Formats: sequence, structure tokens, C-alpha cells
Amino acid sequence: MRRLTESCCGRPHASRGHEPLTHDSGLCGQTGNGLRTVTRMAANSGSNLEISVEQLGNDAIIRPSGRINVDSSPDLRDRLLAILSAEPLPRAITVDLAGVPYIETSGIATLIEALRIARHHHIKFSLQGLNSPVLRLLEVTGVLALFEASSYEQKVS
Repeated sequence: MRRLTESCCGRPHASRGHEPLTHDSGLCGQTGNGLRTVTRMAANSGSNLEISVEQLGNDAIIRPSGRINVDSSPDLRDRLLAILSAEPLPRAITVDLAGVPYIETSGIATLIEALRIARHHHIKFSLQGLNSPVLRLLEVTGVLALFEASSYEQKVS
């Protein structure tokens, strides 16, 4: 079953199938002192790609888990575009690919599109957790050069 995202406070939240998600200040991370805690969502697509999103203040961490191919890349694209169009815009977006054993060119195109939109909005966009097969494909295609290395822990932005 694919989970849908909804907004109750300007941030997307996951619904449980046909049941709409009601606003719960603890769930969406809003606290009485104006600080936001972590918000987590996960979505399963029909293509066996799970995508979790963590909101850490003004930053977002997207963690896809599974193979990113022509069937699953639209789900990743939808999730990234939802984050890049939410108000307020995040300050930084990190895509953690540690749970991705395989990525096709459609997934790479999705990441490049998100990078382009993030740059347009002056949002820091980074990749981390690049395992050998994913890193190798990014190197061979020349895409890794679009992202600047930012740390030893295989995080690129």
C-alpha cells in the first residue's frame, strides 16, 4: 500500500491509507516554545522502494531504501519535489543513499533535477552514504562532478 502525504501545519505528513492524518502537535514536531523536533514519514511504493523523511528543524533528511529504478524513481521525485515546494523551504536537504544498493539513470536524473531546483532556491543539497555500486555509477556517468565533496564520510553536496 502506498502512503499519501498530507499537510496539517505546512509540512507533509503520511496518512494511513484512506484515513486522513489529523493534526497532533507532538506528531508534526511543533512544540510550545516554537522549536521543532524531528518529524518522520515513510512511504512504500508499489516498486518496493521505501522513502523516509526526517525534518530536523529547517533541514530535511531523505532516506530511500531499496532499488531506485524506472518504476521507483517517480516516487522519489514526488517526495523530493514536495519537500522543495513546502513552505517554509528547508535550509538543507540531505539524501542518504546508504540503503540503496542499486540506482538506474532515472534515479540519477531525479537527483540532478532536485539539485537544480535546490540551487535555484539557495538550498544546500547533499548526498551521503554512497555505497560502491552507487558511487561507481555516479563517477562513470560524470554526475559526481556536479556535487562537491564535503566530507570524508562519503557525503557530497
